[in-house]
Amino acid sequence: MSRTELRQLISGTDVVRIVLGWGAFAALLLLHPVLAAPVAAPVLVIALGAIIAVILVCAFGVVKQAEALAHRLGDPYGSLVLTLSIVLIEVILISAVMLGPGEHATIARDSVMAVAMIILNLVIGLALLLGGLRHRGMAHNRTGTSAYLSMLIVLIALAFGLPALIGTDGSFTTAQEIPIIILTLLLYAFFLYRQMGAQASDFTEVDPRLPQRPQHPEESEAGGGIRQVVAEHRTEVLVRLALLVVTVIPIVLLSHDMAALLDDGLGRLGAPVALAGVLIAGIVFLPESITAVRAALGGEAQRVNNLCHGALVSTVGLTIPAVLIIGMFTGQTVVLAESPANLLMLAVTLLLSVTTFAARRVTAMHGAAHLVTFAVYLVVLFS
Repeated sequence: MSRTELRQLISGTDVVRIVLGWGAFAALLLLHPVLAAPVAAPVLVIALGAIIAVILVCAFGVVKQAEALAHRLGDPYGSLVLTLSIVLIEVILISAVMLGPGEHATIARDSVMAVAMIILNLVIGLALLLGGLRHRGMAHNRTGTSAYLSMLIVLIALAFGLPALIGTDGSFTTAQEIPIIILTLLLYAFFLYRQMGAQASDFTEVDPRLPQRPQHPEESEAGGGIRQVVAEHRTEVLVRLALLVVTVIPIVLLSHDMAALLDDGLGRLGAPVALAGVLIAGIVFLPESITAVRAALGGEAQRVNNLCHGALVSTVGLTIPAVLIIGMFTGQTVVLAESPANLLMLAVTLLLSVTTFAARRVTAMHGAAHLVTFAVYLVVLFS
């Protein structure tokens, strides 16, 4: 690859974003002793503001690379790259926290619950509201969306509902954990295999108002098209994928480093501790959220599904087995059972999602219903 080609793919802005993100993370490491101690309110506000500003700058860099990859690879592959990049890093960090000192029995439950409510209600609600207002209604691929929701209903029930009924003090016993881990991983692996293979067309846009991606002759066979695209544009795909990963890692690292600052600030305000988890989850998935809203404004309803539902399927399908395996080998208790109020909110959210995406076209009214559900979740959180 020539230097000219590399310059065309990596702009000066991309380099600035990467340096800013990693520089901010390095600065936090150096200032950790100072920020770990109780700090004055103005310092706390400035530190949080600076971290959020850096995250926003990096997030737009991630969105840029994700959209370029989506354009080059097409869906569901383009969306899957962004989704798996963020989710895998999040799973690794949650696992690292569990392997560290202290008790973290509910970290997986609290993290995934926050992600579920943010993605299924806040992000999807905002995307459908704005996209519906601009386009009056957006068509989506109902077969692919049904596959996502089928996965979510089963995975969420296994993760949060079942341990409350058959577990001990909200946790699975060892004899229960092993089949749950195996079944969850097998179901998720089979889903990915079909999504990237024979059923890839179920996750593509169907709205006739959208420009159609040119079809390659090899696409008559499962997976032929994506193999040809990667072969023809290997350099661009690899460079953009590398840029996406090195830009998204500081977002996740900074989000988790700011957890202590958020806990401190919310504690001074008398806000519930769980609110910090919601805010961190929202920031971690900020790049996907921005990308989903931009896709909705462009009328790409199926891309919204691929980003949002795909992210949550991956989050539950990877996080729950990971923490259960770590718990088994380290002897830690992993509490997964949710409270009755949160179980009700999850049930309402899943039922609403099924109802929303059973329609041929999703509208602004569907988006408003999801946003109200998220507002009710916040009421439950503060209660």
